Amino acid sequence: MKRAFIASCLALAAFSLPANAADEALRAAIAADYEENLEALFEHFHQNPELSHREFETSKRLASEIRALGYDVTEGVGGTGVVAVMQNGEGPTVLVRADMDGLPIKEDSGLAYMSTATQEDIDGLVKPVMHACGHDTHITSLVGTARQMMARKDKWSGTLVLIGQPAEERISGARAMLEDGLYKRFPKPDYALAFHVSAAQPTGTVQVPLGIRASSSDSVDIIVHGVGAHGASPHKGIDPVLVASQIVVSLQSIVSRTIAPQEAGVITVGAIHGGSKHNIISDKVEMQLTVRSNNPEVRTQLLDAIDRVAEGVAISMGVPKKLMPEVIRSKTETTPPTINDRPTAELVRAAITAQLGEDIFFDQPREGMGAEDFAYFVTPESGVKGVYFNVGGTPADKVKDAPSHHSPFFKIEPEPAITLATEAMVTAATSLFEAQ
Repeated sequence: MKRAFIASCLALAAFSLPANAADEALRAAIAADYEENLEALFEHFHQNPELSHREFETSKRLASEIRALGYDVTEGVGGTGVVAVMQNGEGPTVLVRADMDGLPIKEDSGLAYMSTATQEDIDGLVKPVMHACGHDTHITSLVGTARQMMARKDKWSGTLVLIGQPAEERISGARAMLEDGLYKRFPKPDYALAFHVSAAQPTGTVQVPLGIRASSSDSVDIIVHGVGAHGASPHKGIDPVLVASQIVVSLQSIVSRTIAPQEAGVITVGAIHGGSKHNIISDKVEMQLTVRSNNPEVRTQLLDAIDRVAEGVAISMGVPKKLMPEVIRSKTETTPPTINDRPTAELVRAAITAQLGEDIFFDQPREGMGAEDFAYFVTPESGVKGVYFNVGGTPADKVKDAPSHHSPFFKIEPEPAITLATEAMVTAATSLFEAQ
């Protein structure tokens, strides 16, 4: 009965609403689509998450949903990436991107549709998987956006490119798609758009930064070498656990004493592994770091300082030259900052204001230094103007206690997040088609 009522309202709107009320029809169409299609699709994606570079079934389902709408869809771009193209006359090219991958976390959200999935990761280990960062929201909204842009072809002109991107959590999927010819095999965009659902932001709100949206990120491994010995005779060896411990402490001086106080930077040692038994001094300790900054100069300072600290600590503790620590910067898990193009962000914000009102905006500074490989789609040398915005995912009265992203307890309210994100994205994309 409810579906029939919505359908009759949409039919009535098509014949009786004046032209300047078409945006209300968009909202109603998205609401109807959520009930008819998107709710079930979201729950499917949430229950069937896949890890980075392993989004085999996710990409197939995403491609199938968008292909059925009439788009020209290509699979397998950059591994498991999906590219859908719709040419609709003369005009600019606008790219809309959604990331697809989940995380190796066992879900404990309590949701009726929570994930119990496991999957073999790229390291060969079988791990639990959940959508602990909202990427299921993103790809569901991408399908909703694809449907509304197709239905509203008479309201825009140009080329629309939709991207299902793999491996955002390993900050490597965007680069993989570009290296596979994304901007050569398919229409190169003039503009690129993306959004992220935020559990720390109230539902019913949108945030459109006019500058930096996400920090740079670099994964760094440090292998600390030592000389094995008996735990009762430490003078007979070189203890890499002690050396590594001193490196960890010394790394924390880099941000406070190397970069300018007004600049932002983070060096976190996320993992440290070494040794095998109480009374054995091992010969190796392995450390994993994440490094964050907001500008290229500071990024270089931090990375170079890690090299210097690791070697300096080792020398000070008597490690011979041939056993100096190995500092390995990942060539794949790395991304520059994501910085919105200010004029384009202002245009998008104005369009969203016209559609949703000024009160829709959530204007608060970032609390952390999360990273995003969307940055590769909009690097300065690419010439592509990008805007990345946030959409609230938690009711206002629950934001304070909301589990963080990457938590086993993570969850968002899907209906208000998906419907608002879709409305904002359709509005933003349409405004960019009208910009030239």
